[in-house]
Amino acid sequence: MTQNTVSSGTSTDAGTPTTPVPDVFAPAKLGPITLRNRVIKSATFEGRTPDALVTDDLIEYHLAPARGGVGMTTVAYLAVAPEGRTNRHQIYWRPEAMPGLRRLTDAVHETGAAVSAQIGHAGPVADARSNRLPALAPGRRIGLGGFTKVATSADLARIVQAHADAARLAAEAGFDAVELHFGHNYLASSFLSPLLNRRTDEYGGSLANRARLTRDIGRAVRDAVGDRIAILAKLNMEDGYRGGLRVEESLQVARWLEEDGSLDALVLTCGSSLMNPMYLFRGDAPVKEFVATFSGPMRLAMRFYGPRLVRAYPYQDLYMLDKARQFRAELSMPLVLLGGVTDRAGMDTAMAEGFQFVAMARALLREPDLLARIQEDRATRSQCIHCNLCMPTIYSRSRCAIVEP
Repeated sequence: MTQNTVSSGTSTDAGTPTTPVPDVFAPAKLGPITLRNRVIKSATFEGRTPDALVTDDLIEYHLAPARGGVGMTTVAYLAVAPEGRTNRHQIYWRPEAMPGLRRLTDAVHETGAAVSAQIGHAGPVADARSNRLPALAPGRRIGLGGFTKVATSADLARIVQAHADAARLAAEAGFDAVELHFGHNYLASSFLSPLLNRRTDEYGGSLANRARLTRDIGRAVRDAVGDRIAILAKLNMEDGYRGGLRVEESLQVARWLEEDGSLDALVLTCGSSLMNPMYLFRGDAPVKEFVATFSGPMRLAMRFYGPRLVRAYPYQDLYMLDKARQFRAELSMPLVLLGGVTDRAGMDTAMAEGFQFVAMARALLREPDLLARIQEDRATRSQCIHCNLCMPTIYSRSRCAIVEP
């Protein structure tokens, strides 16, 4: 595709021309759509839908980074089934949700930005107590609100179809893209995990069997929407715990997804909401603040298990880049680099390394207008200190706890 570049083609010592490096702020194609730049506001649960419907507060949440200059903002998390929510306040796809979703997409489009819907099924990460429905998983295990229900083949077929239906509804609601949630040990990701998936049927055992659900979802969504909207998927490069999905296995899953032709881009992530959530975020571990958000037995459990579950990992810029390079070397499809993108230098590094897009989350929560200021002054850097105090706010109303205590 034609694109503006920050450097013209040059030659290596061997005389082979190098690939021009894209300008992160130039328009770029993503499947059938064109974004005004290569920066995506990553999906981070907003906590602003108390009735599982779009609110003015949710719309304003996405308008802020859209006005601030992102190419696309991602609405998270829109469940494909009511039992697939991490709590009952999350939106799930149904006729009652459509007018609000259309109002949201229209508002974002007025800013010149595109808008994506993250769709998926939380599986074992779902809160059965809050949803008043059993959480589904590859096998029986302790989850939020009790034991999970073993997902049957019929359950999985229903969920595959629900993803296709959700993608159709997303297109009808005016979304430019959908992002399939294949990470963080949500349902599809839990089937990929050797530790969580001990099944002996066609969905367990070999990597090909464990990847069956992921691939079926991708193909069903592509069949449902064709090229009407862009299709991305968020995939774990690794789960970040012993016995979880490893980079080598994830690379093979990514190759299969590329061969299937179901995706327009892959968003590379890592970590497990069940087993090791901070492996995704890096930085401080706000255990005390997490404990305070729970009540009753869950508070006691968090007091005991919290320090083991919410472990701190040192933060550094572009902290997923080393692993992501392996995917860039093996795949030809567009890739989105996530994790520690905080300034123009990091964005330019990602472009020079061959990534087509970058995704930002915490930096934009702290400063929704960050991109506009970076464009004015290349030396501008995010003021986010990676304290992660924003993480416990998802149970009430997601925000930067420094800017908005």
